[in-house]
Amino acid sequence: MSGANTTNIPADKLVRVTFEPEGKTVEFEYGTMPYDHHGKPMSFLDVAENFEIFLDHACGGSCACTTCHVWVKEGAQGISEADDDELDRMDMAADQQLNSRLGCQAVITKPGTYVVEIPKWNRNYVSEGKPLTLAEGK
Repeated sequence: MSGANTTNIPADKLVRVTFEPEGKTVEFEYGTMPYDHHGKPMSFLDVAENFEIFLDHACGGSCACTTCHVWVKEGAQGISEADDDELDRMDMAADQQLNSRLGCQAVITKPGTYVVEIPKWNRNYVSEGKPLTLAEGK
């Protein structure tokens, strides 16, 4: 899916997600991304996995840890509200901000532009056999 052609996506169906600090942006048509079984369907974790972007998720995206903690920098109005399970889990997350969400639970609910930041302290160099971009070449 990472090589998907986005030039034919109607503007009113375009989803654009940027993952910071790497600055990786992916685009796809809303409602067409296959579910990769990581977190909830259309969650930021699901998007990351579909496009081979590393977002740590030690529990497999089942809302049992906080390793996929992200800060939603843009597009909060287009994602699902946090449910009680996520709010309870977030109580254990380090460096919570008002825009903190679990990547496995924050679901994109409509087309639009989204920017999420993976906190520096939350990016492992190697997890599940996937090296982080920053660790390459070391």
